[in-house]
Amino acid sequence: MSKQKEENLNWRRLDNSAKIFPISTGKKYSTVFRLSVLLKEKVDPKILREATKITLERYKSFKVRMKLGFFWYYLEENNKEPIIEEEKDYPCKYIEPKRNNDYLFKITYFDKKINIDIFHALTDGGSGTVFFREIIYVYLELKHPDVFDKDERLTRKIDYTTEDSYIKNYNKHVKGNSSSQKAYILKGKKIKLGAISAIHEIIDLNALKQECTKNDATITQYLTAVLIYSIYKENYRNSNKPIKVCIPVNLKKYFPSKTMSNFFSYITLIANMEKLDTFEKILEFVKSDFKKRLTEEEILKTMSSNVKLGNNLFIKAIPLELKKIIVRLSYIEIRKYTTITFSNIGRIGIIGKYQEYIDNFFMLIAPEPVEKIKCSGCTFEDKMVFTFTSILKDNNIEKRFYHFLQEKGIKVQIESNGVLDDIS
Repeated sequence: MSKQKEENLNWRRLDNSAKIFPISTGKKYSTVFRLSVLLKEKVDPKILREATKITLERYKSFKVRMKLGFFWYYLEENNKEPIIEEEKDYPCKYIEPKRNNDYLFKITYFDKKINIDIFHALTDGGSGTVFFREIIYVYLELKHPDVFDKDERLTRKIDYTTEDSYIKNYNKHVKGNSSSQKAYILKGKKIKLGAISAIHEIIDLNALKQECTKNDATITQYLTAVLIYSIYKENYRNSNKPIKVCIPVNLKKYFPSKTMSNFFSYITLIANMEKLDTFEKILEFVKSDFKKRLTEEEILKTMSSNVKLGNNLFIKAIPLELKKIIVRLSYIEIRKYTTITFSNIGRIGIIGKYQEYIDNFFMLIAPEPVEKIKCSGCTFEDKMVFTFTSILKDNNIEKRFYHFLQEKGIKVQIESNGVLDDIS
């Protein structure tokens, strides 16, 4: 096992993306995402607690708490015990530090399922998956010591940093590319305060791939088009505003980085619906817009403009308490530039023997008062799970999405937390 490339973890600065999250977050805007694993056997909470403690020693970038500075929040080492408890609440809820021994992630379990909810200030979906996967590996090793021998456990390479890869890779001379056009906002009554609907559409991956190949599209492109089509058919109300879909992008695919801190950007597809009245037209638009926006040059523009904003001398000089007021007043307005988010973290790779104990993975993102539905996807073996998390009372968009795939001959299985009626 290689030595971790860590800076002094007595304290460290938040990365450029993370700076905004603790300022804007709260019970309505939790900025929390969840990863879940469904095992083939019931979870042992004592072993899960031990596995989490061992993993925290390997990934000390997660063994931190948030502290209030004069100009920004920062992270410092947390030596308290992590809390492991049975799942009792809705997913992706705001993590109350005092009730969680100050940790910025929360681990829960129920029957055969293990969840980790992570505050986005700590890390992004890619690095969060690395940490969660290690917890699963260690848990299975402790649960089945006769299957996983000691030498096998030491073969996993743990090699990472906590650098701010944004600062390392941005270009201060690049001009931004943001759109000033407000987005169509999803309409509908909200479910009761605090409740979140989670609907998992478990898709036959081979059938989905065949359909994507037939349409010369990637999985993310194809499902983005189905999502836009579903919104257009079920929620779009004769608006002159475009449906704008935010697609997070893993920057490690474009720039060299081993950081466990946030290192992601995004592209925003702007679908003007007056010309996109069929699925075929929507799909062609999505493929074209992806090609235009998903280039290193365009991604560098978005990343660099965000870094320049965070490095602005005027913003840096504003005391944190005043920053909080300014950001919270503007945050709802900022959200009006996105209709919906779809984050696809792709395949979750698991080493051979460990796969035998795992049934599936799920990813969920917290919806918000303005962006009322958020979507996420992940793949494990021969299944892709597309998840809707929503605070809307009706599930017509989810239904349309499901039936569209079914009509294309793609088998889809539904699982939900039961907040809304069955959609199948």
